[in-house]
Amino acid sequence: MAETQGFTGTVLYEDGDHKYIWLGTEQKYSKGVIQTMQYLIIDQGRGVLLDPGGVHLFSRVVAAVSRYISIDKIDHIFFSHQDPDVSSGIALWLGVTKAKVHISSLWTRFLPHFGIVDPARVSGIEDKGGSLKLPSGTELRFLPAHFMHSPGQFNLWDPRSKILFTGDIGAAVFGEGEEVLFVEDFDRHIPLIQGFHTRYIASNSVARKWCDSVSRLDPEMIAPQHGAIYKGASVKRFLDWLSALRCGVDIADQIFGA
Repeated sequence: MAETQGFTGTVLYEDGDHKYIWLGTEQKYSKGVIQTMQYLIIDQGRGVLLDPGGVHLFSRVVAAVSRYISIDKIDHIFFSHQDPDVSSGIALWLGVTKAKVHISSLWTRFLPHFGIVDPARVSGIEDKGGSLKLPSGTELRFLPAHFMHSPGQFNLWDPRSKILFTGDIGAAVFGEGEEVLFVEDFDRHIPLIQGFHTRYIASNSVARKWCDSVSRLDPEMIAPQHGAIYKGASVKRFLDWLSALRCGVDIADQIFGA
């Protein structure tokens, strides 16, 4: 795990008053539990937390965030979609921060099942997306990524760092002890992403639309919630690969039988 610089996190981008931080990952994984990654944006001393994870990760993520910023300075929490590995710790986070939660409006009625007591702190993102203005004036954008796994899903684009947080898009499943922070050899990475993207993305037509919209942004990094971060040449390699992938309903005959 040396290539991930330990488990304590890495600053992916930094300028005078804006940071984008990978918060590390679990030191060991329980059998059958997928590895997750969380991210933190700090802008003029205020925080935005991305996909903070489930209940069992709460103490680890709190410790990771606290290395960079006081917990009470987190103003916003972004959830890319509704899965429990993304959002089931929400009640704990609302208990220790005054943060506002941003998630697709499709899922606001489901979050109370995770124990939310103050729905006024949840802001539903409409299907076409939106933006979030930070203290420096930088505007984060909520970019639609519907049917790229979840029917109500958003990516978060930070134009200042040129990092696109994609949630489950780009996810990889590593073998034990094989984790890396950045994708170094995309051809060797394909077997780690093939199964998830083939099954969980609705169709190639959706994948191509998403890839076209992302290509126009020209991101320097694509940061998923699982696996490894794409940067440099691996960004284009990933987009080219995904735009050509037969997935979801395209392979229905293989799943149900012809």
